[in-house]
Amino acid sequence: MSSRLTVSTLGSAVGKLRGLLRRSDTAELTARSENELMARGRLALDRYAAAPPAHLEILARHARARKAADDA
Repeated sequence: MSSRLTVSTLGSAVGKLRGLLRRSDTAELTARSENELMARGRLALDRYAAAPPAHLEILARHARARKAADDA
């Protein structure tokens, strides 16, 4: 069953590729796709490359918030 799905997926991809090659705005479409991929890459790097706050810093913030709540 999975080989049938693979063949179907490849056939669909080839059909889409043929459709793209027939388009007159292929260069523009490619440039937009490249820009979108670059933007998505930057977003992914920003999301996952940032180091999480230090554990002791988080504990200090919680302690400060508790103290402020107790004082109020």
